[in-house]
Amino acid sequence: MNTTANIILHKANTRGYANHGWLESYHTFSFAGYQNPERTHFGVLRVLNDDRVSGGMGFGTHPHDNMEIISIPLEGDLQHQDSMGNTAVIRKGDIQIMSAGTGISHSEYNKNKDELAKFLQIWIFPNKRNVDPRYNQLTLNLEDRHNRLQQVLSPNADDEGVWIHQDAWFHLGTFDQDFGTTYSLKKEGNGVYAFVLKGSFQIGETTLDTRDGLGITGADSISIKALTEGAEILLMEVPTQLPRI
Repeated sequence: MNTTANIILHKANTRGYANHGWLESYHTFSFAGYQNPERTHFGVLRVLNDDRVSGGMGFGTHPHDNMEIISIPLEGDLQHQDSMGNTAVIRKGDIQIMSAGTGISHSEYNKNKDELAKFLQIWIFPNKRNVDPRYNQLTLNLEDRHNRLQQVLSPNADDEGVWIHQDAWFHLGTFDQDFGTTYSLKKEGNGVYAFVLKGSFQIGETTLDTRDGLGITGADSISIKALTEGAEILLMEVPTQLPRI
């Protein structure tokens, strides 16, 4: 990592928290009742919610517009329905994208009555407004992220993973203890937000534990080392400047 790089550390226990009974949600950035003027977004990364949905419960039909909304299931099954007529189930190993564009309504429910569903809800500001709404999901090969950063999202429809209307790239990795790698940024001026899903990592000189987040700007590459066996991480490379649209 460049010596001129800037970092911002968000420890797991500093996140916003909401308990609605059927939903427990941890907010890395300001969301709903959690408002922190120092944590509104990281570049175009606007929302990073770590959600736990009780059995049979979920989010009723609600609208969105002009936002790229990504869901990454971590455990259990989520039932999706939307105003475009899509009905689907997403589970661990899948990634879901909605380009809300001119407007979309959707619902997400825990399909199972007797177990939790856990997923990450991520919102990205798009680089184009009022696009046609779009839905897609993809089942990924979990073996492709063992001791490797598996690309799961990009700006390109013909690239690995799903695509969004933004110069952003997401990667997931699951690593053996002491395994190290380097991530090279795809676009000059972008930053990286790292979020630890499980275990502990060292990124540069910073140690991260489960559900810690680290924002990095001013670097063209970052070094990553797993400190525990089976450690899992999500890297989100995003533009650091909000789009002028």
